[in-house]
Amino acid sequence: MPQALPTSGTYVCHGVTWATGDPRLLLAPLPGGPLVYAEIMDQHFGYQVSGADRWCTGWYRFTDTHHVEAAACPDRAHAGQSGQCVRCASQDDFHYAHKFHQGGHAPEALVAYMAQPHWLYLATFADGTTKVGTAAEPRKRSRLNEQGALVATFLAQSPDGRTVRFLEDALTRRLDLTQTVRAASKLSSLAAMRDLTLAQLAHKRHLDRATEALDAMNIPAAPEPWTPPGEGDLLRAGAERAVYPHDLRKGEHGFTPVACIGSQVLAALDGEDELRYLLDLGALKGRRLILGAFASPSTAVQSALF
Repeated sequence: MPQALPTSGTYVCHGVTWATGDPRLLLAPLPGGPLVYAEIMDQHFGYQVSGADRWCTGWYRFTDTHHVEAAACPDRAHAGQSGQCVRCASQDDFHYAHKFHQGGHAPEALVAYMAQPHWLYLATFADGTTKVGTAAEPRKRSRLNEQGALVATFLAQSPDGRTVRFLEDALTRRLDLTQTVRAASKLSSLAAMRDLTLAQLAHKRHLDRATEALDAMNIPAAPEPWTPPGEGDLLRAGAERAVYPHDLRKGEHGFTPVACIGSQVLAALDGEDELRYLLDLGALKGRRLILGAFASPSTAVQSALF
């Protein structure tokens, strides 16, 4: 459902989501109300950060056996170290998903969710770094879309979430593949990227190794290329860009996203020339934002491609 980016009001930012199939900014209005899945592509986004505190980004709840959705913190409380308040952390059954295959406590709703088919995938970023990961069947596309990868392949389908996580750990051990990539690394590598060659070559190399490793474990690999969303085409094409020179977590900012990969955005600034700026909207997660007709400070930087 289309939801325009609000032009006024105060919100707790939950970051970027691809749950709707396109990049949206997930916003919790103050003092209360349902989450807003705000469209960001080609929308002017003007905001002022309200203070330096971090605020709770709610929790994930099961809507049925096979689906989860984000829920706003009912108290709009301060965040703890996990990014959640105590109340929301205690309700978040999905929190146990990452260690589900290691045993221990597992809420009934999570057990049912993990019983559905899952996918094992490889995702490669602009500098050639490649990670192995998993996605539940309903999240097959959106999970990869939100990663910020340039090239990716679904390796194999697993009957459930426990089995696929054992496979993920096995590839990490055998091939020394990471399961996480830092947001700062994704941003810096996108800034320096000139074309897809490095990522494509690295992905092919890791894909061949992963396929061989699965075969050695008697797991039939069925590689299926991921189709990247069109919102990232400008970035993948090597469009000229510079890293946004200001801290998104303080002060006033205003820009218009023209391309998006994961939570990394290529944006046009008000009154600026043809140069576009690369920034990570994920940095706003947990911040209170006052939306309005705000503009970014002046910029005087060189393109990251020169």
